[in-house]
Amino acid sequence: MIDDLKEEQIVNKVGGRFKLSTLIQKRMVALNTGAKPLVEARGLDKMSIVIREILEDKIYLDSSGNVQLAKNPTVMANIPGAYPGMPGSAPPVPGSAAQATDD
Repeated sequence: MIDDLKEEQIVNKVGGRFKLSTLIQKRMVALNTGAKPLVEARGLDKMSIVIREILEDKIYLDSSGNVQLAKNPTVMANIPGAYPGMPGSAPPVPGSAAQATDD
């Protein structure tokens, strides 16, 4: 699994080496503090679990730098702009919940 970090596929999937490093670090903290793995973890160390979660589009780093769980990984996989805040994503629709209110 660690050899997957040498491939450009995982770097490109996340959006760069810095984002990959951040995603791995934050997800490792979550696993170490009791978060459940999103992939079959039998016999894998935590680093391998995180790498599999990334490669299987189970997690991503949002525009605020927080780890998010992919709601529908099949649809989300490798679609430019599919994740909020990524290049190519559409702006929020006026009146949607994503828009700030003046209350």
